[in-house]
Amino acid sequence: MARQVLAGGVRAVARVITWIENQEPVGAVVLKRLTPPEKRAMVIGITGYPGTGKSTLIDQLIAAYRRLGKTVGVLAVDISSPLTGGAVLGDRIRMQRHADDAGVYIRSMATRGQSGGLARATRDALQVLEAAAYDVILIETVGVGQSDIEVVSVAGTVIALVAPGLGDDVQAMKAGLLEVADIVVVNKGDREGADTAVRDLREWCPHVLRTVAVKGEGIPELIAMIAEQQRLQDLAHTPG
Repeated sequence: MARQVLAGGVRAVARVITWIENQEPVGAVVLKRLTPPEKRAMVIGITGYPGTGKSTLIDQLIAAYRRLGKTVGVLAVDISSPLTGGAVLGDRIRMQRHADDAGVYIRSMATRGQSGGLARATRDALQVLEAAAYDVILIETVGVGQSDIEVVSVAGTVIALVAPGLGDDVQAMKAGLLEVADIVVVNKGDREGADTAVRDLREWCPHVLRTVAVKGEGIPELIAMIAEQQRLQDLAHTPG
């Protein structure tokens, strides 16, 4: 099974992540046999309050990276059902147009009581996707607001989404999202108040971008901003 994951087998990836989520011992055994590729994945975290359009933005990012010829893995963390423990939001439905693309793997993961915006198995699932050599891995947090910042510990680039008219720009400042975000995106940028939100947020964060994700507006600029942020990060970690 580890060999199949390392070969990029989608079924093997799905099976191993299921084992990990269910805390089956075989999942831990496979994890120990997975080695990351020489070229590490670009890991991007997308956080923010509910209603800001995280899943729509991710859908557009998937399409953009696929046009660049990159394979994409998505870990979408959802609130758990109190009855079944399963994910209840079903982000895969929003990204359904990529379902038949062999270069895209999308997984909804339930929090199962885990705080911080990530699922209990997110870190291990990320290891599986990296071992399978996905070029880009997108992690969508549950969107709980103030405590939704654990993603900074697993993602190289963290994007915080806000939306005009929802008071999210002010709330994000208070919640500390701006302290962990590398890029702040004002989505639904065609709404009233978008200009004010962008202006106010630029006083706190140098990298602020306006998008209208449902129309694909601002996505190329966001891709470029992510690439530049990753480039600077790589330079900072280069010896000498």
